Amino acid sequence: MNRRRFSSLSAVLLAGSGVGLSLTANALSINDLTNAQASQGLKLALEKGAVAAVQLLGQPNGFLGNDKVRIPLPGFLEDTARLLRSFGQGARLDELIVAMNHAAETAVPLARDMLVGAVKTMNVQDAKKILSGGETSVTQFFAEKTRQPLGRKFLPVVTQVTSRVNLADKYNQIAGKAAGMGLLKGDQVSIEQYVTAKTLEGLYFMIGEEEKKIRQDPVATGSAVLQKVFGALRP
Repeated sequence: MNRRRFSSLSAVLLAGSGVGLSLTANALSINDLTNAQASQGLKLALEKGAVAAVQLLGQPNGFLGNDKVRIPLPGFLEDTARLLRSFGQGARLDELIVAMNHAAETAVPLARDMLVGAVKTMNVQDAKKILSGGETSVTQFFAEKTRQPLGRKFLPVVTQVTSRVNLADKYNQIAGKAAGMGLLKGDQVSIEQYVTAKTLEGLYFMIGEEEKKIRQDPVATGSAVLQKVFGALRP
């Protein structure tokens, strides 16, 4: 990263923290950016990427129709899927896959307000992490701020949708026994926890994809502020 780009990026991120840091005139005058523009640009980028990800995933087939985030059968069940299909259980497995992904699509719109709220609470430490991170540092910011509360928010919705599939109960029974024997751990112990975890993974992945788009081509966003702020960061 060259000196000019580093100075501008530092100014944008630190101004965006909203903690009243004094910025040198040179850091912003390089690209004729004011503190207000820098702060507005960063927060707008954060919010825009998060909202876009929610909209993409929260629509019908937002998960199921997207190869990058489609939720597969849990590894424990995937390992035996071929055998189960040979015994005529293919349709039921497919029904579970559809239910898992539709559960994610139903739950993810609940994230919008919490993600936007996270933007408003951004502090100087958050700005430093974004500054020192890679091109998905904003995604990491959202994950740190919202993963646990969103998980709690998603779980009841996921449970409601997956409960309509009888195979989900059978999976949980088998998984429970396997867990008791030490064969299963973590999210795969229940189908609901597994889907909730995968929903969060998909959401943060898509926020990262939107973040990359904004960084690489701010003009395409159609926002004059984003064009000015992030356009100035390009080499």
